[in-house]
Amino acid sequence: MIVNQGSTITPRVLLLGGTSEASELARALAAAKVAAVFSYAGRTAQPLPQPLPTRVGGFGGVAGLCEYLRSQRITHVIDATHPFAAQMSWHAAQACAATGVALLALQRPAWTRQARDRWQSVPDIPAAVAALPREPARIFLAIGRQHIQPFLEAGPHHWWLLRVVDAGPTLPARQGVVVVARGPFTPEGDWALMRDHGITHLIAKNAGGQGGYAKLEAARRLGCTVIMIERPPQPDRPVVETVAGVLHWLGLTEEAHAVVT
Repeated sequence: MIVNQGSTITPRVLLLGGTSEASELARALAAAKVAAVFSYAGRTAQPLPQPLPTRVGGFGGVAGLCEYLRSQRITHVIDATHPFAAQMSWHAAQACAATGVALLALQRPAWTRQARDRWQSVPDIPAAVAALPREPARIFLAIGRQHIQPFLEAGPHHWWLLRVVDAGPTLPARQGVVVVARGPFTPEGDWALMRDHGITHLIAKNAGGQGGYAKLEAARRLGCTVIMIERPPQPDRPVVETVAGVLHWLGLTEEAHAVVT
């Protein structure tokens, strides 16, 4: 049971996942025996298994999500999606407002520029494409597979290193190489990868967190220029940065806290 504002309720949580923090929270909720459903967007062919009942795919917009919340009797929604999954976050905010379901975002802090970083901040993908160097360069494109094509079309004179979770994209050898790998990555590993391929530029999304930060440390060490795509606008909703913050928001009893700590 969860104690919330003086009343005891039987919660049912919809956890919108896709990040390492979401997986950590799923383990905590499962350990505390909280009824919860883990939802994946379905962009990854082989998502990580979770200790909670799992659904994959969209809800059918705001109306579909409202229907799901009502039909499944969801009491709490936790938005632990990727910081760049803005559409899902906006849909969740609208659906929770329409249905009266409590909403909380679990969101990692954004990365910040450090000494010796050579960042060029841009607001979105088109701006990042426009910021590509004019002269031929060797570019590490570390933004996932969804937005690769605009960069390749705008920069056929560049050499590209692509890193993706699922196999699929291919490149002619003269134009670059594709690495299929799942994080977290290490600074030494990314430094060796970028050094061996002679990388001069890195394009990254400001996702935050530790798992993807290694490439930024490597870029700093190698003196690479970083085209940093900043986060899209997010809806106004309460935000916490830790799983402990989510558990506190849920108002777990002392017994439940003892299970997950």
